Amino acid sequence: MEITTVGIDLAKNVFQVHAINGTGEVLARRALRRAQVMPFFRKLAPCLVGMEACGTSHHWARELTALGHTVRLMPPAYVKPYVKRGKTDAADAEAICEAVTRPTMRFVPIKSVEQQAALALHRTRDLLVRQRTQLINMIRGLLAEFGIDIPKGITHALAFVRRAVAGGAHEVPGLATKVISALAEQAIEAQDRIRQLERDLLAWYRSSDLAQRIATVPGVGLLGASALAATVTDPTQFRSGRQFAAWLGLTPLNNSSGGKERLGRISKMGDQYLRRLLVTGMTSLVRRNKHHPDAADPRVTALLGRKPIRLVTVALANRAARAIWAIMVRGEIYRMPVPGSAAA
Repeated sequence: MEITTVGIDLAKNVFQVHAINGTGEVLARRALRRAQVMPFFRKLAPCLVGMEACGTSHHWARELTALGHTVRLMPPAYVKPYVKRGKTDAADAEAICEAVTRPTMRFVPIKSVEQQAALALHRTRDLLVRQRTQLINMIRGLLAEFGIDIPKGITHALAFVRRAVAGGAHEVPGLATKVISALAEQAIEAQDRIRQLERDLLAWYRSSDLAQRIATVPGVGLLGASALAATVTDPTQFRSGRQFAAWLGLTPLNNSSGGKERLGRISKMGDQYLRRLLVTGMTSLVRRNKHHPDAADPRVTALLGRKPIRLVTVALANRAARAIWAIMVRGEIYRMPVPGSAAA
């Protein structure tokens, strides 16, 4: 009988396959070496292939789609309930095969090579920023032992770092200067690489009409707009802006029972990087309102009068996510709501 559905558990070298026919009868349950995967699927008639969304899943999805198969990616958390008893590669492949046929299952759209390349820039920049922070914090800690305090801010820290590399940190003992200079050189190198990655991201941003439209939302800058444009392949998979905000983990957890509605903190589910970019952008927007009251958004000012700052930034991130969804779906740009209208 003909195979209709295949579940594949992805790995680096050994892949597990579970294949069934239209009646659910198991026709294949075997392990494949990496070099055997494509020949195996070339022999099959076009069928439904399910796999968990992970680092390599988009590559394999594109390759199998090119062979005529229908590929569906699923969040691993949604596949886990279908695993029976102990966790093995064979059990995972069987669970994937079963989960992909469920009518209520949520799927992850397949990313293009260009989207993954843009996200690679974001991930690398994020790594280098964390490394730069670690290096500068290490330098701050060492200098504090000699009674030297660098003013807050990355600008002041890098200014001292460059002075240390140039041999201008005379207040530090010679032996410690060697260590601090070595750390300072690494911090400067990381800063230069970050600047280069940001130039590459700017070039990608200018070539993306979607990213430029997303950036019209107040508080969403180049990083947030380019990351969202590269991550969200199909915005129509979300029925509403609220569902999109929930996908980003910006909506409150619901713990209701017995007719009583109880809403807690935000779920923090979904893409942590996108959520952080949005919240950071809204934090900048709130700070700008505070320091430039003449150009302040009255809605933000009203929120700050009633709620704590952190709660306001998350609420604004939630609102921005809904606006971004509308922009992506309708192909428009952000329009500031008219004061006194229902949208405001």
